[in-house]
Amino acid sequence: SQISKSFLKIIFFLKKELLAIFGEINIQGTIFLYIRIFFFIIFSNFIGLFPYIFTSTSHISLTLTLALPLWLGRIIISIIFQYNNLFAHLVPVGTPRFLIPVIVVIESVRNIIRPLTLSIRLAANIVAGHLLLTLLGSQGANLSFINLIVLFISLYLLLLLEVAVACIQSYVFTILNSLYLNELISNKFNKTII
Repeated sequence: SQISKSFLKIIFFLKKELLAIFGEINIQGTIFLYIRIFFFIIFSNFIGLFPYIFTSTSHISLTLTLALPLWLGRIIISIIFQYNNLFAHLVPVGTPRFLIPVIVVIESVRNIIRPLTLSIRLAANIVAGHLLLTLLGSQGANLSFINLIVLFISLYLLLLLEVAVACIQSYVFTILNSLYLNELISNKFNKTII
Protein backbone atom coordinates (compact mmCIF):
# COMPACT_ATOMS: atom_id res chain seq x y z
CA SER A 1 0.00 0.00 0.00
CA GLN A 2 1.00 3.63 -0.26
CA ILE A 3 1.33 4.00 3.50
CA SER A 4 3.82 1.14 3.78
CA LYS A 5 5.74 2.52 0.79
CA SER A 6 5.90 5.90 2.51
CA PHE A 7 7.19 4.33 5.73
CA LEU A 8 9.80 2.38 3.78
CA LYS A 9 10.95 5.57 2.05
CA ILE A 10 11.32 7.29 5.42
CA ILE A 11 13.20 4.30 6.86
CA PHE A 12 15.58 4.13 3.89
CA PHE A 13 16.15 7.89 4.03
CA LEU A 14 16.95 7.73 7.76
CA LYS A 15 19.17 4.69 7.26
CA LYS A 16 21.10 6.51 4.55
CA GLU A 17 21.50 9.60 6.74
CA LEU A 18 22.63 7.58 9.76
CA LEU A 19 25.05 5.51 7.68
CA ALA A 20 26.54 8.76 6.41
CA ILE A 21 27.03 9.88 10.01
CA PHE A 22 28.45 6.62 11.35
CA GLY A 23 30.36 5.59 8.21
CA GLU A 24 32.33 2.42 8.70
CA ILE A 25 32.04 2.68 12.49
CA ASN A 26 28.52 1.29 12.57
CA ILE A 27 27.71 -0.83 15.62
CA GLN A 28 25.13 -3.44 14.76
CA GLY A 29 21.58 -2.40 15.66
CA THR A 30 22.40 1.24 16.39
CA ILE A 31 20.74 2.58 13.25
CA PHE A 32 17.50 0.74 13.95
CA LEU A 33 17.47 2.05 17.52
CA TYR A 34 17.64 5.61 16.20
CA ILE A 35 14.95 4.89 13.59
CA ARG A 36 12.67 3.63 16.37
CA ILE A 37 13.32 6.75 18.43
CA PHE A 38 12.52 8.87 15.37
CA PHE A 39 9.18 7.16 14.82
CA PHE A 40 8.28 7.31 18.51
CA ILE A 41 8.89 11.05 18.63
CA ILE A 42 7.13 11.78 15.34
CA PHE A 43 4.04 9.77 16.35
CA SER A 44 3.96 11.43 19.76
CA ASN A 45 4.18 14.84 18.08
CA PHE A 46 1.43 14.01 15.58
CA ILE A 47 -0.92 12.64 18.21
CA GLY A 48 -0.55 15.89 20.13
CA LEU A 49 -1.82 17.87 17.14
CA PHE A 50 -5.34 16.49 17.60
CA PRO A 51 -7.61 18.53 19.86
CA TYR A 52 -7.79 17.55 23.53
CA ILE A 53 -4.96 15.03 23.26
CA PHE A 54 -1.91 15.57 25.43
CA THR A 55 1.45 15.84 23.66
CA SER A 56 3.85 13.69 25.64
CA THR A 57 6.94 15.17 23.98
CA SER A 58 6.06 18.61 25.31
CA HIS A 59 7.28 17.55 28.76
CA ILE A 60 10.94 17.60 29.60
CA SER A 61 10.51 14.49 31.74
CA LEU A 62 9.80 12.38 28.64
CA THR A 63 12.33 14.03 26.37
CA LEU A 64 15.00 13.79 29.07
CA THR A 65 14.07 10.13 29.51
CA LEU A 66 14.81 9.65 25.80
CA ALA A 67 18.04 11.65 25.74
CA LEU A 68 19.64 10.76 29.09
CA PRO A 69 20.02 6.95 28.72
CA LEU A 70 21.55 7.31 25.26
CA TRP A 71 23.99 9.93 26.52
CA LEU A 72 24.82 7.92 29.65
CA GLY A 73 25.37 4.79 27.58
CA ARG A 74 27.75 6.66 25.26
CA ILE A 75 29.73 8.02 28.20
CA ILE A 76 29.93 4.66 30.02
CA ILE A 77 30.99 2.79 26.88
CA SER A 78 33.59 5.46 26.13
CA ILE A 79 34.95 5.28 29.67
CA ILE A 80 35.17 1.48 29.58
CA PHE A 81 36.54 0.94 26.09
CA GLN A 82 38.31 4.14 25.06
CA TYR A 83 38.92 6.50 27.93
CA ASN A 84 41.95 8.01 26.15
CA ASN A 85 39.75 9.09 23.24
CA LEU A 86 37.15 10.49 25.66
CA PHE A 87 39.74 12.60 27.45
CA ALA A 88 41.34 13.64 24.15
CA HIS A 89 38.04 15.25 23.14
CA LEU A 90 38.25 17.53 26.17
CA VAL A 91 41.22 19.41 24.72
CA PRO A 92 41.01 20.38 21.03
CA VAL A 93 44.18 20.14 18.95
CA GLY A 94 46.23 23.35 18.99
CA THR A 95 44.94 24.69 22.30
CA PRO A 96 47.54 26.89 24.07
CA ARG A 97 48.86 25.37 27.30
CA PHE A 98 47.61 28.16 29.54
CA LEU A 99 44.02 27.67 28.26
CA ILE A 100 43.91 23.89 28.75
CA PRO A 101 42.34 23.95 32.27
CA VAL A 102 39.63 26.37 31.15
CA ILE A 103 38.92 24.43 27.93
CA VAL A 104 38.65 21.15 29.87
CA VAL A 105 36.02 22.68 32.15
CA ILE A 106 34.10 24.17 29.20
CA GLU A 107 34.17 20.91 27.22
CA SER A 108 33.14 18.89 30.29
CA VAL A 109 30.16 21.16 30.90
CA ARG A 110 29.27 20.98 27.19
CA ASN A 111 29.26 17.18 27.32
CA ILE A 112 27.25 17.07 30.55
CA ILE A 113 24.47 19.43 29.41
CA ARG A 114 23.97 17.80 26.00
CA PRO A 115 20.99 15.61 26.99
CA LEU A 116 19.37 18.54 28.78
CA THR A 117 19.72 20.91 25.82
CA LEU A 118 18.50 18.23 23.41
CA SER A 119 15.41 17.53 25.50
CA ILE A 120 14.67 21.23 26.10
CA ARG A 121 14.95 21.92 22.36
CA LEU A 122 12.38 19.25 21.54
CA ALA A 123 9.95 20.16 24.34
CA ALA A 124 10.19 23.93 23.80
CA ASN A 125 9.52 23.74 20.08
CA ILE A 126 6.47 21.53 20.59
CA VAL A 127 5.09 23.66 23.44
CA ALA A 128 5.62 26.92 21.55
CA GLY A 129 3.53 25.85 18.59
CA HIS A 130 0.75 24.42 20.70
CA LEU A 131 0.66 27.52 22.86
CA LEU A 132 0.42 29.77 19.81
CA LEU A 133 -2.42 27.65 18.38
CA THR A 134 -4.28 27.80 21.71
CA LEU A 135 -3.82 31.54 22.16
CA LEU A 136 -4.96 32.37 18.64
CA GLY A 137 -7.83 29.88 18.76
CA SER A 138 -9.21 31.36 21.96
CA GLN A 139 -9.66 34.77 20.29
CA GLY A 140 -12.43 33.55 17.95
CA ALA A 141 -15.34 34.61 20.16
CA ASN A 142 -14.19 38.25 20.24
CA LEU A 143 -13.80 38.78 16.48
CA SER A 144 -16.05 39.93 13.67
CA PHE A 145 -16.88 37.64 10.73
CA ILE A 146 -14.09 38.87 8.42
CA ASN A 147 -11.50 38.74 11.18
CA LEU A 148 -12.76 35.26 12.07
CA ILE A 149 -12.13 34.05 8.51
CA VAL A 150 -8.61 35.51 8.65
CA LEU A 151 -8.10 33.76 11.99
CA PHE A 152 -9.24 30.40 10.59
CA ILE A 153 -6.90 30.71 7.62
CA SER A 154 -3.99 31.68 9.86
CA LEU A 155 -4.77 28.81 12.26
CA TYR A 156 -4.85 26.38 9.34
CA LEU A 157 -1.48 27.63 8.08
CA LEU A 158 -0.09 27.47 11.61
CA LEU A 159 -1.33 23.89 11.93
CA LEU A 160 0.52 23.00 8.72
CA LEU A 161 3.60 24.62 10.22
CA GLU A 162 3.15 22.52 13.37
CA VAL A 163 3.04 19.34 11.26
CA ALA A 164 6.35 20.39 9.72
CA VAL A 165 7.79 21.19 13.16
CA ALA A 166 6.70 17.75 14.43
CA CYS A 167 8.65 16.08 11.62
CA ILE A 168 11.67 18.35 11.84
CA GLN A 169 12.03 18.07 15.61
CA SER A 170 12.00 14.27 15.56
CA TYR A 171 14.60 14.34 12.77
CA VAL A 172 16.78 16.87 14.63
CA PHE A 173 16.61 14.88 17.88
CA THR A 174 17.60 11.66 16.10
CA ILE A 175 20.41 13.17 14.03
CA LEU A 176 21.94 15.18 16.88
CA ASN A 177 21.86 12.15 19.15
CA SER A 178 23.61 10.07 16.50
CA LEU A 179 26.18 12.82 15.91
CA TYR A 180 26.95 12.90 19.64
CA LEU A 181 27.45 9.13 19.58
CA ASN A 182 29.65 9.28 16.49
CA GLU A 183 31.85 11.92 18.10
CA LEU A 184 32.85 9.53 20.88
CA ILE A 185 33.33 6.38 18.80
CA SER A 186 36.58 5.61 17.04
CA ASN A 187 37.84 2.72 14.92
CA LYS A 188 39.52 1.16 17.95
CA PHE A 189 36.18 0.98 19.71
CA ASN A 190 34.52 -0.71 16.75
CA LYS A 191 37.23 -3.36 16.60
CA THR A 192 36.95 -3.90 20.37
CA ILE A 193 33.19 -4.44 20.26
CA ILE A 194 33.16 -6.65 17.17
